[in-house]
Amino acid sequence: MINKRLLIKHLLAHNDENSFYDKKRKIDISHKEGKAKFLKHICALSNSNPKNNSYIVIGIEDEDNNIIGVDFFDDSKIQNLINAYLSKPPIVQYENIPFPHLPDDKVVGLVTIRPTGTLTSLRKNIWKYYGGSVFFRDGSMSMPKFFDIEVKDVNSKIVEAIEKHAQNNIEHTLNGVFHFMNTRKDYNAKYKVFKEYFVVCWAGQKKVVKDEVFYSRVDIELINEQVRLFFSALDEVSIDYNDDSFKIIEYVNLGLQGSNKYYKLEETLIKFEDNAHYNIETKLLFDPPQFDKRILHHIYNANNSILEKLKKGQALTETEQQDLRNLPATYLICYLNLFHEALNKLNEAKPYLKNHSKEIYSLYKEALRILRKVKYS
Repeated sequence: MINKRLLIKHLLAHNDENSFYDKKRKIDISHKEGKAKFLKHICALSNSNPKNNSYIVIGIEDEDNNIIGVDFFDDSKIQNLINAYLSKPPIVQYENIPFPHLPDDKVVGLVTIRPTGTLTSLRKNIWKYYGGSVFFRDGSMSMPKFFDIEVKDVNSKIVEAIEKHAQNNIEHTLNGVFHFMNTRKDYNAKYKVFKEYFVVCWAGQKKVVKDEVFYSRVDIELINEQVRLFFSALDEVSIDYNDDSFKIIEYVNLGLQGSNKYYKLEETLIKFEDNAHYNIETKLLFDPPQFDKRILHHIYNANNSILEKLKKGQALTETEQQDLRNLPATYLICYLNLFHEALNKLNEAKPYLKNHSKEIYSLYKEALRILRKVKYS
């Protein structure tokens, strides 16, 4: 089993970006340009490495390889995005890797690209790239190729050696468990060993509602691979496990005018096998709340007025300040109730919410996260 933190260190230490790995300060697939560039890199790395894994490491300064981290990204549906835009797509996995020196809400993103041995191309137009385009790596660049090209297998032995040196051992596992238990001891930290091999650690603030146990400020990690499976400072989560599996159900708090409810968002089930393998299955459970259209029109217009005042730098009233806190979730609800233009308004609000306060910007990112899960399911 590969220790993903060690793998990232070996990739960064090996040499600069090349035909089997890329590094990014951040990615943003919330808009067409960012989505197109991400798909281009996936396509190029897959085509340039038909017989070995390739990688994208996210949260790295380009000039000095400094590990700065990015926000936790729990888009389990990223394969759906790949399948929607690429023909003969590779198998792509995005994982969140914690590093001890980073803040709790930051990780390093690791994208693993497993080729299928076939040529990958864009399925349809996106941004300035045309459907049918084929990309390859040319050194550290992802470039389009409009002619037949012979791909030589020059990376398999290098990647095999890097992955071999990143194999986990009992010392790394024990150090990971002790580190988690010590740093999370204020949040009801626990661990469990599955199939005498896998170690899962989790922590969160416990809350009992009508005999049901929920957790907030949740952190869940698979220690063997140094992968953070779940992290949230906002949502409520239920946790259930037996000797063979570990299940997480995530809830989101949504509503209008102070009348909020918790809705199931997604179930994640980790199944552990006797042969030292595991599988992660995710299932969207979200049933968007529906509201009276007349009420929504009124609230939607009020949000638009607040956004216009933010754009003009005008002061908000005390009531508008409270409404601003709810603005990302309200635009989300409007969009889920077929106010299609609400998504444009939400994207339009991004820079103003980011400049206004860290708390409101985190609520904006939370709304986008929910939308992303729903969109690609």
